Amino acid sequence: MPTISISKKELLKTLGKRLSDDQLKDRIGMLGTALEGIENDDIHVEIFPNRPDLLSQQGFSRALASFIGAKPGLQEYKVKKSGKKVIVDKSVEECRPHTRCAIVTKLKINDEKLKEIIQIQEKLHVTFGRNRKRAAIGIYPMEHIAFPITFKGLKPADVKFQPLEAKKAMTAQEILEAHPKGKDYASLVAGLSRYACFLDAKGNIMSFTPIINSELTGKITEKTTEVFIECSGFDERILEECLAMIVTAFADMGGEISSVELEYPTKKVTSPVLEPRKMKADVKYINTLLGLDLNEKTVKTLFEKMGYGYEKGVVSIPAYRTDILHQADFAEDIAIAYGFEHIPEILPNVATIAREAPFEIFAAKVRERLVGHGLLEVKNYHLISKELQTKRMNLELDVITLKSSVSEGYDSLRAWLTPSLVDTLGRNKRHEYPQTIFEIGKVFTKSREKTETGVNEMFRIAAAVSGEEADYTRIRQLLDSLFASFGVTPTYKETEHASFIPGRVARVSVAGVDVAYCGELDPKVLDANKLGMPTAVFELNLTVLYDVLRKKA
Repeated sequence: MPTISISKKELLKTLGKRLSDDQLKDRIGMLGTALEGIENDDIHVEIFPNRPDLLSQQGFSRALASFIGAKPGLQEYKVKKSGKKVIVDKSVEECRPHTRCAIVTKLKINDEKLKEIIQIQEKLHVTFGRNRKRAAIGIYPMEHIAFPITFKGLKPADVKFQPLEAKKAMTAQEILEAHPKGKDYASLVAGLSRYACFLDAKGNIMSFTPIINSELTGKITEKTTEVFIECSGFDERILEECLAMIVTAFADMGGEISSVELEYPTKKVTSPVLEPRKMKADVKYINTLLGLDLNEKTVKTLFEKMGYGYEKGVVSIPAYRTDILHQADFAEDIAIAYGFEHIPEILPNVATIAREAPFEIFAAKVRERLVGHGLLEVKNYHLISKELQTKRMNLELDVITLKSSVSEGYDSLRAWLTPSLVDTLGRNKRHEYPQTIFEIGKVFTKSREKTETGVNEMFRIAAAVSGEEADYTRIRQLLDSLFASFGVTPTYKETEHASFIPGRVARVSVAGVDVAYCGELDPKVLDANKLGMPTAVFELNLTVLYDVLRKKA
């Protein structure tokens, strides 16, 4: 987990209160962070992964000020129109397709503020940006760039500029081979035919993203008063959240935020988006989860202590709070605001002896077999997009959708694992082939019988082989090996499945019970998910297979 350094002087200035070191230690520890120590003016705090908005002096100070009651409630940030434009060229689609941008003016930067800006960028790169894989950040002094800016994919031979901390202009290849940042992040652009770059109206390369900014246009100094900020990556929602965390921190430094118009080939986007999103709070659920009996008035006060707005049961969630997806997330923050030290301790009236569940032992053996074959295990969310499960898989499927989804990318429960593996492969095309991955996880289908939830939950395993040699034979060999390790002889029967190539897909059964599909993905599926390599998959129902093996034993 990342550790940040906070200036005690600046923190107390934001709080508007004089607190002793002991008081600071107590409140910081109760905020849901881990205090490592206080040394003179430096406060060292370990930030948990679910709160990237706390990775800056400003974000942390904002949260603590709200928590101790100095500045409770939703903090509002105004966004002016700048009239500036960024053109997103079609050529970036295959290398780094999206960006979100903003302008911040009226900054007063001193040595301390410069260190804070560097810390914001570095910490978000490492954590929220996954070492620049899903989000890369660039900050540029406005006095050195001319609008409109173009976000464009350049051929490697056309990339040449003077990178930060370099003494001369370098080609893309020289940057990747000799510059420290180039060597650190070269893997992120390996195999690409074009490199994503920001260019200003004069044709100057501002940055080679996600590698390095230009010394000419990308170096912030104490003389800088206006900055252009960009985040680039693959998921627009992630970029909007990342930019929100950065610009609100700059605003808390005293800057004014202005929007930028993004002109894509097929759409126009105004950035940044700082309006809070609305979500209804289930107070009954929160009370049940925490074992409390909080009334509406108390809940409102507690939400405001955590920096939310609250009105008539509806919570206004700040744009920089990326961790709020479920009522359980609300419950966690209510518990923090209420104070864990105030929750009564109750000794459970049951005694149990722990042991590993038999099914988990079985699943571990399955996992061990596939790892032994050189497959890499991946983990994906239970929530994925309906489009990924259906349209992108060339399939009509009745999936379970969420009533009030906060994102189109997470609007349904996954009914099968294969779409998750396909999406994972699509996001990792820059890595070396062949790629062999698998996942063990839950799937959710509508129950035909009346149940409390109306949902059936089952464990499945899916494996995918992607590469020039991937075919039906290769994926069947893996599945046969898995069955053989459990002393099972399966039956393969040719079948039809819209996601697979006709004639190259089988329905697999054990002891007369259907347990799996095995085959080569249809080219339509490969095209819909931008996979350039043949891909073969099997998906096996572990819950059903486990029951069959138990009966057999």
